[in-house]
Amino acid sequence: MKKTRIIARLDIKGENLIKSINLEGLKKVGLPQTFAKKYYEANIDELIFVDTVATLYGRNQLQKIIFEASKEIFVPLTIGGGIRSIRDAENSFMAGADKILINSQAVKNPNFIYELSKKFGNQSIVINIEVKKINKNWEVFITNGRDRTGLEVEDWIKKCQDLGAGEIMVTSIDNEGTGKGPDLSLVKLIQNTAKLPVIYSGGIGNLEDIKDLCKYKIDALALSRVLHYNLHTISEIKSSLNSIS
Repeated sequence: MKKTRIIARLDIKGENLIKSINLEGLKKVGLPQTFAKKYYEANIDELIFVDTVATLYGRNQLQKIIFEASKEIFVPLTIGGGIRSIRDAENSFMAGADKILINSQAVKNPNFIYELSKKFGNQSIVINIEVKKINKNWEVFITNGRDRTGLEVEDWIKKCQDLGAGEIMVTSIDNEGTGKGPDLSLVKLIQNTAKLPVIYSGGIGNLEDIKDLCKYKIDALALSRVLHYNLHTISEIKSSLNSIS
């Protein structure tokens, strides 16, 4: 049985690692470099760095952080936030990123997914799909959960697949940062829709949540609250996963 990858998600504003609830109410946690190094030394599988205000302010300031991290951290590094052009993508890869994470620009210009995949290979293109339940449907949001798109998540996943995305990260805005558990109804929907690797993010609060998610076709879990607040160690999480037959 293929083991689920454990990814540390580091949301960043300015120079600070932050944690939010429902992608709002940002709270400073510390320096991203310190946490990234700690997670690497604890045997994390991957790291995702997200500039949470990049699209809002029209820039991405993570290249320096990624450049320094890549000198001493040797697991896949993904960078996201404010990547709007091929040049932005090139700068991210040159800084040391292995993958780029796209959200707002992909929705605004879906062909951007195809262009990135064709130039850099789909293995390096991850689409961040931020989802919130509106009435009875899951709707895709952009700009770090601020703006509605009118897109239903099933339709958007299928389109991302068709355009050449290599992987998707689905973030439950409703559950994000709460620790109340993942949205399993959303997870079931993803399982029935996605044909490419899926990272789930949002609401994971304990080892039971992680075991619940591993019953579904989820390739990786992006954790923040659990790790940042030392609720469980990476070793405990991996031991728990190893106990699943």
